[in-house]
Amino acid sequence: MQAHDFYLPSQDYLLSHSVGRMLKSAQEDFNRQFMAPWQQLNQEPWVQWLEGVERFRLTLAGLLGGSTYEFCPQTNLSGGLTKWLMSIPDFQNKKVKILLSEHDFPSMGFVLQQALQDVELTFIPDSEDMSCIDTWQRYLTTGYDLVFVSHVYSNTGQQAPVSDIISCAKQKNARVVVDIAQSAGILSIDLHQWQADCVVGSCVKWLCGGPGAGYLWVNSATVFDCQPKDVGWFSHQNPFEFDIHHFAPHDTVLRFWGGTPSVAPYILAGHSIDAFAQMGSEKVRAHNLSLLEEIWQALSPWCMSPQHPSRCSGTAIINPGKRLQVCTQALKEQGVAIDVRKYGIRVSPHIYNNHEQVSRFIDIVQRFVD
Repeated sequence: MQAHDFYLPSQDYLLSHSVGRMLKSAQEDFNRQFMAPWQQLNQEPWVQWLEGVERFRLTLAGLLGGSTYEFCPQTNLSGGLTKWLMSIPDFQNKKVKILLSEHDFPSMGFVLQQALQDVELTFIPDSEDMSCIDTWQRYLTTGYDLVFVSHVYSNTGQQAPVSDIISCAKQKNARVVVDIAQSAGILSIDLHQWQADCVVGSCVKWLCGGPGAGYLWVNSATVFDCQPKDVGWFSHQNPFEFDIHHFAPHDTVLRFWGGTPSVAPYILAGHSIDAFAQMGSEKVRAHNLSLLEEIWQALSPWCMSPQHPSRCSGTAIINPGKRLQVCTQALKEQGVAIDVRKYGIRVSPHIYNNHEQVSRFIDIVQRFVD
């Protein structure tokens, strides 16, 4: 894939941490897989639609180092996490102690607070460096039932040492959930190597797959212990049995699927995931790092995010100081698409960005640094 394979504005788009750009080939693929069967066949198009959903699961497995049967489509991360939490028998009728970070996406915190009847949340303070295993080892003491980890923290640009955290948590007999919404497509991920209990993610950011195509991965060693409460006919081992007196949960993670599924988002996303899987996350990351390094070299004193590949996400956080607001306005006036959060300007160069765009960003910011 190259820049000309994507729909791009005439100006500089550096917001892939929010929404990735659409592939030009996506619409034709969507029309063939979703629209055409609906428009042309003299039968219901479920066979063709579900083939599109199966491609979504298959391509996720290829990209993320899992198996197809371990992935279940979900509308979003919140829904997937809620379903998983409510399915764990050990989490019912007891106080569940959970470790998470103040840097985690608020939606995840809301679910952890509300999905279970009795919870005790311990937040690692936002002053801590979540990319450092020492931080996790200090807080991850005995007694936690669950550890929630964001592979990447969107407001700090930090990358958590997921494998080491999982190993530490398992030594303490704690389950682990990992949020990969901000890392899938830009960082290499091997779910079988990680061996978390549950992973939730989406496709709208670096995978350029649009909204609504979330997914839930559940470790195959634990899936038979999961007893989902939010079920439907697509959670059944045989959805087309149509016997209201007999519910047999699917023997894979599809037991979490629920009622009649939305299919369009997964067909759209599956095409994009397949393209990124064929390219490989390593190639996307190498291009991303080459552009991040230009930012680090030019703006290092004002870079709030880590400046090392093993500790940084795909996003740089730049804070020029007192003139942050006017700098942000100048970037927007010059057609550089960025956004701002607590620690500064977020900028995320993707495979379709180039050195000229990053140079323009740097030139504008340098006018306003303290």
